[in-house]
Amino acid sequence: MTNHEIKINFKEYHSLNELNKPDYELCQEAIKALANSHSPYSKFRVGAALRLQSGKIVYGSNQENVAYPSGLCAERVALFHCGAYYPDDPIEAMAVTAQTDEFEISQPVASCGACLQVLAEYEKKQNKPIEIILFCNNGPAWVMNSVESFLPFLFFENGLLKEEKGER
Repeated sequence: MTNHEIKINFKEYHSLNELNKPDYELCQEAIKALANSHSPYSKFRVGAALRLQSGKIVYGSNQENVAYPSGLCAERVALFHCGAYYPDDPIEAMAVTAQTDEFEISQPVASCGACLQVLAEYEKKQNKPIEIILFCNNGPAWVMNSVESFLPFLFFENGLLKEEKGER
């Protein structure tokens, strides 16, 4: 038997004002994305903003549905929009925030596992990590250098890629 230990490394800033200018501005864009949240059931609004290598900002907000599994998280809305419209413009950073009128959110809310797996796919596709900034109003901001900070055992199976003889 071998015992392994996994540690993650991330930066915590006490407020958005401590972030560098590009990251601060990306967080402001994620706040703007909250306005388009469709969350009449949970009343838990989530906004995401992606900064692409070109400087373009792509937005996402959570989209709920009365049939709960039919909804989609803000992160995946933004990532899939980016993949559909800007497939050759690498993602540099993603900022995510959440708000609700029901209670105070005092620390950043982490992305769900499905969103993290999709984010991992985009990192692999572009062969470059994506900085992730999670933050809340009047609270701290957590900055991670890559999705591997959340999912050290990412699901990738290279055998699923059939690159021989042009097969896919």
